[in-house]
Amino acid sequence: MPLQVMPVRDFVVLLDLDGTLVDSRPGIVASLHAALRELGHAPDPALDLTFFIGPPITDAIAMLLRHYGDDRVELGVTTYRAHYGAMGMFDSHAYPGIAEAVAALRSAGHGLFVATSKLTVFARAILERLGLADAMAGIYGSEPGGVLDRKDALIAHVLAREGIHPERTVMVGDRREDIAGAHANQVRAVGVLWGYGSPAELREAGAAVLVAEPRELASAVGALIGGDLA
Repeated sequence: MPLQVMPVRDFVVLLDLDGTLVDSRPGIVASLHAALRELGHAPDPALDLTFFIGPPITDAIAMLLRHYGDDRVELGVTTYRAHYGAMGMFDSHAYPGIAEAVAALRSAGHGLFVATSKLTVFARAILERLGLADAMAGIYGSEPGGVLDRKDALIAHVLAREGIHPERTVMVGDRREDIAGAHANQVRAVGVLWGYGSPAELREAGAAVLVAEPRELASAVGALIGGDLA
């Protein structure tokens, strides 16, 4: 069973999924390639699809299809999600040290919530398969129809739904969307460097601190909360 929600006096850590907790690139890329083929395109081997991991899926598919002169975004999203739900989501793994980092954050007394642009049903299935779901007080993602695709709206939803105070919250993520979404809600943000975003991207977005390895995450969050990095 998931943990009970932490009281508001305790700090809360919102965790991105793709590129933060799990390396999901193989499955995502395979599903993007499958969607392209179904829409009649030969995947371009010179195109690095890592760039498309992180933004809302509708934006990512639109940018990808633009490369092929195709504007069938809705069909692309539907096709991608069908393949990802059947196969792609199973091709992911937790980053080395993430389970220990999550345990350290919990030991420090923080309430943990996943906040991902991925569909909630996919996020929950991945976390359950990898044994990380029970560490979370809640798992929040987007819903069919584009609801909560964008990180600013998603974070606002989590804060409101759980009664969490922004000033007692930290967002952890690997892409600019995570950092910008946090700032839009007056939440401090930590950028991680083992995911898909670059240090420059995270700095430009306004991350309060960058963390190089999962084993450093709990101490970095603690320092930020304690004011050492504010």
